[in-house]
Amino acid sequence: MKTDFVEVLKNADKWDDRELGASMEHTEVVPETFSVEVDEQLSLQAISIRLPKSLIKDLKDIASRYEIGYQPMVRDLLNRFAQAEQKKYLNERLERISELENSQDDTAPVSEFLSDIRKQA
Repeated sequence: MKTDFVEVLKNADKWDDRELGASMEHTEVVPETFSVEVDEQLSLQAISIRLPKSLIKDLKDIASRYEIGYQPMVRDLLNRFAQAEQKKYLNERLERISELENSQDDTAPVSEFLSDIRKQA
């Protein structure tokens, strides 16, 4: 058992370099049900978007430098952008709420306002 682990470690670079495991005899098409299940488990939905060819080329070039697929990279980029925009929006709303609360500190509570109105009547 120990020697098997050592052999695996010795061949790790060959797997990473695709010298091992990348031949057509080691590939097969996964059943459609498997793809659907993976998408469902990961909450993924296929979409269609038109992008300039030059942008797609650039994205593929960038992804290849990081040794990742361009679609997962784009998914990650969009996710990070969406999170940053949501955070920005929520921070702006929180700031606005804080401003409103601070501007109302100088006003009397409603009960005092109503009491003053009754006295004047």
